Amino acid sequence: MLGIMRVLLLITIALVATSYASVPETEECYLNVKDNCDSRLKVDTGLAHCDAKYGAFDKVEKDLQRFTNSLIHRSFDFLLLATHYADHIKNRPGFEKLFRGLSDQLWEDGIDTIKYITSRGGRMNLNNIEPEVSTDKSNLELYELHSIGKALDIEKKLAAKVFELHKQASGRTDEHHDAEVAHHLEEKFMEKQRDTIRTLAGHAKDLNSIMSSADSSLGLYLFDNYLQE
Repeated sequence: MLGIMRVLLLITIALVATSYASVPETEECYLNVKDNCDSRLKVDTGLAHCDAKYGAFDKVEKDLQRFTNSLIHRSFDFLLLATHYADHIKNRPGFEKLFRGLSDQLWEDGIDTIKYITSRGGRMNLNNIEPEVSTDKSNLELYELHSIGKALDIEKKLAAKVFELHKQASGRTDEHHDAEVAHHLEEKFMEKQRDTIRTLAGHAKDLNSIMSSADSSLGLYLFDNYLQE
C-alpha cells in the first residue's frame, strides 16, 4: 500500500513539473530577470523590459514632451501679460487676474502631464520644444483687445495639438493605438479647453463692441471691473 502511494506521488510530481514546463515564457520582464540573475541571485540593473511602458506609448512620448513644454512656455507668456497689466501705468487688475489664471492653469496642466508621462514609464525632456514656441519672440506688452486675441490664438493652438495627439493615439493599428492616452487627453484637456476658448472668444467680441463705442475708456474700466469678479 505504501509503495502504491509513493508511485502515485511521483506521478503527480511529474505531471505538475510537465505542466509548468509547458507554460511559454512570454513575459519579457521575467526573461530579463532570469537572464540577468547569477547563481547568487544578484540582479543586473539593465532590465530593459521591466518598466511601466505598454501599448503604443513610445509612439506618442516625444509629442507629449513637446506639448508639455508648450504648456509651460505659454504659461510664462500669460504670466508676462498679467504683469504687464499689474503695473501702475496700465493698472488693470481684472486683466491681470484673467491672464494670471490662464498662466496658473497651463502651469498645472504642464506639471500634471509630466506626472502622466512618468506614470506611463516615460521621461520628461525639457529640451524637446516645438520650433514655433522656441523661436516665438512676440511682444506681449499689448493693448486689451490685442492681448485677448493673443490669448485666444494660444489656447486654440494648444487645443489643436491635443486633437493631433488624440488622433495619433487613436490609430487603428497595433503600433499606434493607445486608448489610455486618448482617454487621458479627453478627460484632462478637451472640455476645459473648449470652455476657455469660448470665454476668450466672448471677451474678444465684447471688447470689440466697447472699443467701437463713443466712450471706450469708461467701457474698458467697467469691463476690467467685470473681470475682477
